[in-house]
Amino acid sequence: MTDNLQLQQLVSACHWIGAKGWAPATGGNMSLRQSAEWCWLSESGKDKGSLTPEDFLQVSIADNHAPSGRKPSAETGLHTLIYRLYPDANAVLHVHTVNATVLSRVEKSAALQLSGYEMQKSLSGQQTHLDSVPIAIFDNDQDIDALAGRIAAYAESNPLRYGFLLRGHGLTCWGRDVAEARRHLEGLEFLFECELQRRLLERL
Repeated sequence: MTDNLQLQQLVSACHWIGAKGWAPATGGNMSLRQSAEWCWLSESGKDKGSLTPEDFLQVSIADNHAPSGRKPSAETGLHTLIYRLYPDANAVLHVHTVNATVLSRVEKSAALQLSGYEMQKSLSGQQTHLDSVPIAIFDNDQDIDALAGRIAAYAESNPLRYGFLLRGHGLTCWGRDVAEARRHLEGLEFLFECELQRRLLERL
């Protein structure tokens, strides 16, 4: 197993995610691009709050093959899809937060629109709270190949930035490195919590 600094940073991010309670019951999965052909992806069934570098498997970006024979995450095909779609994506984080999971079910449209929040500027390229930031929502599917196909088709005409939601499932987000992916995760989670609270208060 490599002692790559980025992999060490990913392990630290996983521990942070675990401490936040954002990947309960061994849920969630995280990965890091190793090269144009390979990525490191968390092994299935592992508690994300106690991962070590040895818990990451080398996986082929082209066909999801893990040479070790060990079982990578169930959502492997979504990680490799992101690496194929976006060459500048080098780290992917998938979490099961309450805010993301609930909002993805409350919002019935194809995207959650975030606007008016100063913390939108935590997302790369966002300069003002006046912008509207769409976060695409896809219906959950146990057939990951089919789900990846639908996401890829959507992305052909609607480039995905930062991340997307799976309805009733959680958030997948990414960045140019682990630090950016982690910032996008924290920023989006804050925005989701604000949006959920806003909607609840408007009902009072």
